[in-house]
Amino acid sequence: MNTEQKGSGAADDAAGTNASSQTTSGHGEPGGAAPGGAARGTATEEVRGWFSGRLPGDWFTATPEIQADREEITIVGVLPVPETAGASDAERAAAAEGRIRRFREETRSRRIEIAREAEHKFRRKVSWGVACADVTEMFTTLSVPVMTRLRQPERRVLDTLVDAGVARSRSDALAWCVRLTGENADSWLSRLRAALRHVEEVRDQGPASA
Repeated sequence: MNTEQKGSGAADDAAGTNASSQTTSGHGEPGGAAPGGAARGTATEEVRGWFSGRLPGDWFTATPEIQADREEITIVGVLPVPETAGASDAERAAAAEGRIRRFREETRSRRIEIAREAEHKFRRKVSWGVACADVTEMFTTLSVPVMTRLRQPERRVLDTLVDAGVARSRSDALAWCVRLTGENADSWLSRLRAALRHVEEVRDQGPASA
């Protein structure tokens, strides 16, 4: 059984800082020119490195998955699977959900503290999530509005989804299209992200700007 739950961003899990979630390109980028002109790591690498050193070592069974864009840093860690030998699928799922609930409650204050530090340093909001067995749950998520212009044929696609009841609005239909593309083009997107990381590494290794 594969269950995924997404939280709506409960107040008790939010860091509660005044950092803007509408970070513009070029602001809040981690890192900078290192002393002596040494090449610096990429922005995402610095974020991952900082969290690797800051997160308690006993929280997760392995290095957490950390993703970052201009507005948000997302940390998803794996929790130990409860001992449920011989249990049914429903019992194992309930045990995993209980383990997630315990982790969420016991680590709330520490997560808020770490998120505040990260938001101050990187000027991005921080979202938390965990996986345990077949259950994945996001504690906090950030929704960011994205403006776009669409021609009539593209608008008709969105209107068809709305008229068919697949989406509630054009905005919801556009988000649905993005999710569908991500699910069906995952390998292609992964290669594209890898290529972008390579470009960023080569750029950072170039001569220091005046």
